Parts: sequence; structure tokens; C-alpha cells
Amino acid sequence: MRLKDEILAPAAVLCWGLVIAGCIFGISFFDRRTYPLLFIACTVLAALSYLRTLRLLGRFGVGNNRVLALCLVLAAAWRVPLLLTPPRLSTDVYRYLWDGRIQRLGYDPYTVVPAKREFRQLHTVETRLMYRQDLPTPYPAAAELFFRTVATVNESVLAMKAAILLCDAALVAVLLTWLVASRRSPWLVLAYAWNPLVALEGAGNGHVDLLGALCLVVTAASLVRGRRTIASIAFALGVGVKFLPLMLAPLLWRRIRVRDAALGATVFAALYIPFIGYGRLPLGSLGVYLAYWRVNAPVYSALESVFPTAGLIVVPIAFGLAVAFWTRWHFALESPEAWAWPVAVTLFFAPAIFPWYFLWLTPFLFTSCTFPLAVWTVSSLSAYWWLPSWSTTVVQYGTALGAVGWMLVQSVGARRAMRSSV
Repeated sequence: MRLKDEILAPAAVLCWGLVIAGCIFGISFFDRRTYPLLFIACTVLAALSYLRTLRLLGRFGVGNNRVLALCLVLAAAWRVPLLLTPPRLSTDVYRYLWDGRIQRLGYDPYTVVPAKREFRQLHTVETRLMYRQDLPTPYPAAAELFFRTVATVNESVLAMKAAILLCDAALVAVLLTWLVASRRSPWLVLAYAWNPLVALEGAGNGHVDLLGALCLVVTAASLVRGRRTIASIAFALGVGVKFLPLMLAPLLWRRIRVRDAALGATVFAALYIPFIGYGRLPLGSLGVYLAYWRVNAPVYSALESVFPTAGLIVVPIAFGLAVAFWTRWHFALESPEAWAWPVAVTLFFAPAIFPWYFLWLTPFLFTSCTFPLAVWTVSSLSAYWWLPSWSTTVVQYGTALGAVGWMLVQSVGARRAMRSSV
């Protein structure tokens, strides 16, 4: 590598990071409802700067650790105003606070309906801001226990967001160890830390998906280092946060022992012990969510118009598992593509796709094969634009599919060049 690239590439990355920082600060201090055009401009510029950074990260190796540390400090800095301001893009964190609060008071979040008269006195000023108070919680047990733990320490939205931010920081640390263990450049951690979606949905909106993503990264990093028991437990906890990573179960096939799999299943079952004494399966409103919520899901909605059946939910599950089996046998253990693409395919066919669902992808976007998914994560922020839904769908899926097409063209060109050189 030339000395010029070693000097200029980190400097260029840092400059793009400053652009992202400016955009995030703008989003933090200006409400998107009052300044919709400014919000669109900031999200677009932050997304383009992030994608440009991804293209630069491959230019240098393990050196310049002081500049890398500065880049991580910069990422932490732009999360601070998001942490300290109320969530502006989602109200889910208010549900988290409610679920943690009522558990602490001895109630079951899977049966309690917040809008009912007998539970109104349990509300606080913050929990009254939650969405869909006519339904009990839809979240799995690990998420619920996390909510209860945070609410026991401090019953506030700020505390819940701070806990998610700690998960964010822990994910950076684990990702760094994974990169080093797989002999990759530690600079690739910026593919996660600088993703605008991570900051906005983590420190900004406090989404619990970051806890699940942390569990997935611990699973992947533990497998690489031969720690199969830890990998099994971490995977069980990730599924306990949300069921989405179940699609990745084939990646553990023949990579963990039978006793490890049994331990993971036992841990998952144990998570539900506090909730099984109420005479019903602890799923809350999950069935209602799957049956009726259709958000930003053009593929599933199109299929549902042709095949209007509840059994259609098996489609994203089947496709996700199929891709996971394929990546299990075609990618190495340390390949991030094996973890990212099954989740992405599942989301592509899912009945509801919110921007924070893409947090499950963000730790695995540091190779060229995952670049289209990186595009999809940042283009998903268009869901928050004050524009017609069809236009934001075009932006989100058009850019992602365009990136896939570009990647295929590059791959075909590279193969032709190799054949002509032989």
C-alpha cells in the first residue's frame, strides 16, 4: 500500500464522518414535522456520506489506530444529543417503559391492555404516549425481562434509551474483537458505528433490536473463537429479544454440540418461566400484529392480494431458512454475509418492515457482498419522510435493488476480466 493512501484515506474517512455528525446534529435539534425538507436533506446527505465511507474503508489496513479511536469518539458524540432528546421517529420506547413498569408492579405484560379502565392509574406521563394502547405487548420474553431490569433501576425513557446505548457500545467492542479474530481491519467497525440508522434508532428511538443484534454478534464472534456454549446461549437470548434471528438457526448446524443446542433451548424456555403462570401462551398481541399490520411491505402485500390466507406468513420464514441453509454451506464461518443475507431475505418478504428492523443487519455490513444491504439500511430512513408512501417505497427498494444490480454487473465484469487474462 502506498504511503499516500495510508495518510489520505483515514483523513478522507474522518471528513465524511464530520459530515455525518453535522447531519445527525441537525436531525437532533430540528423536528422533522416542522422542518421536513431539512430532515430529508440531512438523512440523504448522511446516507451518502456513510456509503462513501464504506467504499473508503478498504483502502487501508490495521494502522492509524489513533485516528480510528477519534472516529469512534465522533460516533459517540453524535449519539449524545439523540440520547438527551425525546424520541421523535417512534414511540416504541414508551411501550418498553410500560412493560417494565407493570412487571415491576406484579402484572403480566402479555395480558394487560394499557387502555383498559382498571389499568389507567398505572400510567405515567411518559407511558401515556405509547402507541396501540388497545393491545398487550407483542415482545418475546428476553425483551420483556430487559425492560423490567431497566425499569427497576430507573423508570424513565432516558434510562431505557441509555441502556440501549450501552448495548450499542458493547456491540462495537464485540465487533472489534470479531474483526481482529478473523484478521480483518478494525476500521471496518465504522461500517456499524457510523451507520446513521444505528444512531437514530438506537440512541434516538431506543429500539430493543440493538440488544438482539448484540446477541447475534456475540454468537458469530464466539463461533469464530470456538466458544460454542457461549454462542448457543447468545443465540437463544437473541431469539428471545425478537423471533427474527430464528432464520439463522441453520448457521449453527454442526458448529455447536448437541449439548450446546440443548442448553440454548433450555435458556430460551427458562426466559418464559416468569410468564407461564397466567393460563395462556405468553405471546400477547403478536398474532394480531402478524395478521393485520402491513407497513412498508410491498412484496408481502402483493402476495396477499393474490393468496389471501393466514398461512402466507410461512413465505418469509421459508425463504429466510432456505437462504440460511445455502449460506451455511457456501460461506466460511467468519463471513458476515452468511448472517446478513438470510435476515435480509426474511425482511424482504415480511408482512411489516419498520426501519429499526434493519438494525439486525447493521453489524454485518463490512464486505462488498453486503453493500446492497448497507444501501437498504440507510434508504429505509425514507419511511420517515413526509411524502406519499409509494414514493418512499420507490426510494427504499429502488436504491437497494439498484445496488444489487450494480454488484452483479461488477461481478460479471470481474469474471470476464479473469477469463480474458487466462
